[in-house]
Amino acid sequence: MTGSGGRRWRVAGRVAVGVAGVAVAAAAGTAAMLAAQIVFTPRTIPVPHDPPPRGDVAYGRRSSRRPLTMVVLGDSFAAGYGAERSRETPAALLAAGVARRLRRRVSAYTLAVLGAETPELRHQVDRALHLRPDIAIIYIGGNDVTQLAAQSARVRQLGADVRRLRAAGAEVVVGTCPDLSALPPFRPPLRQLAGFLSRRLAAAQTVHVVRAGGSTVSLADHLNPVFAAQPDRMFGRDRFHPSADGYARTAAATLPAVLAVLMRRHGVPTSGELRELGEAAHDAATQPGTTVHPARPGAQSRTPPRETAQPRRGRQEI
Repeated sequence: MTGSGGRRWRVAGRVAVGVAGVAVAAAAGTAAMLAAQIVFTPRTIPVPHDPPPRGDVAYGRRSSRRPLTMVVLGDSFAAGYGAERSRETPAALLAAGVARRLRRRVSAYTLAVLGAETPELRHQVDRALHLRPDIAIIYIGGNDVTQLAAQSARVRQLGADVRRLRAAGAEVVVGTCPDLSALPPFRPPLRQLAGFLSRRLAAAQTVHVVRAGGSTVSLADHLNPVFAAQPDRMFGRDRFHPSADGYARTAAATLPAVLAVLMRRHGVPTSGELRELGEAAHDAATQPGTTVHPARPGAQSRTPPRETAQPRRGRQEI
């Protein structure tokens, strides 16, 4: 190698070492910032103390037909924390929508508990089974993400809870974990981490819920654009839980799945493309308002005979 060539290689080597050093320093700085955010950001989020509005409501005209019984399970999101009136809670919004669309009286009960994580859902299911519900709606997962909990055991537990409800004759719809990157208190890089963990959990929830015979609706992309664009309107005073408008948006995303399973329960056919379950779960985590149902017996699939599901996109205003 010539002297000039050797000098060029030595210079290039020093540049490469310098770039690598900068990259390592940047990565270390990002990790340190992320660690600090994980420790200090939760302290800026007010802890819920006051109970949400009462979520046990009834809608629709009385008739000789038995009212449909609906239960709403999960965490503070499911309980409607941040709403100011009972009619603004998810249970009330969904019950009103079902009563209006199906022309059937609906009695709704909110069994959700503030701060609940997935392992605590089983106790709510115990209470729900005493009510013999026709349909159970579950919103759970946000607290699992903020606590950085391991997901595998928790999604298996969710599947077991759904299986118990289905065995008792209840239809089940799970609103999968919303994308927490939209929360105003979260800043980069914590925002990116929260988004990744939220969507990964939502996809895993879809797989286990559908395996257990339930249906899911993807909330992330349906809610995030409007929550990120209008935080003052969509979030409540604590900037963490939804406002009345935020809950109305959530109910609008969930209602089509609720109506679909109730219509199928009464023999009304619904359409949807048959897909392999893992693929459907992945797509549901990235497509606005996607619902995923177990495949109907006898449905024809273009995929090999593996686990299948039927994703369905759409929204329903209430």
